[in-house]
Amino acid sequence: MITVRKANPSDASSIIDFQLKMAWETEEMALDPGTVTPGVNAVFEDPSRGQYYVADDSGKVIASLLITYEWSDWRNCNVWWFQSVYVIPESRRQGIFRKMYNHIRQLAEEQNIAGLRLYVETKNRRAQKTYEALGMSSEHYSFYEWMRK
Repeated sequence: MITVRKANPSDASSIIDFQLKMAWETEEMALDPGTVTPGVNAVFEDPSRGQYYVADDSGKVIASLLITYEWSDWRNCNVWWFQSVYVIPESRRQGIFRKMYNHIRQLAEEQNIAGLRLYVETKNRRAQKTYEALGMSSEHYSFYEWMRK
């Protein structure tokens, strides 16, 4: 039985592992565990940074995501951003992210959150189709960034 729940500090090792794997899978980037570990733990230490959620299959964490917050002055409330989404390979294409998305969307509706956003790698058509099937669109904005190396 798969359940979606708010993560707790005992889930940190799984989340750290997922982040290292995701960076390699999506960008062939080898992240430094010495940076990722305190980065993940910082969220548990200060909830204003975000909240992790996990999909739990009978005690085994099989997926995680991070929700961060963006203040919308236009709407006078927060927008939630999905970040760091990872599902273990053997659990992909089974509706795990859909289940997590629906859980987060229900929470957002209950808490008067303006909306849900995420960014996706431009060449990741499979993920884009998944998000579109959930009713999300990319028609309003393009994403630009500057990132310190």
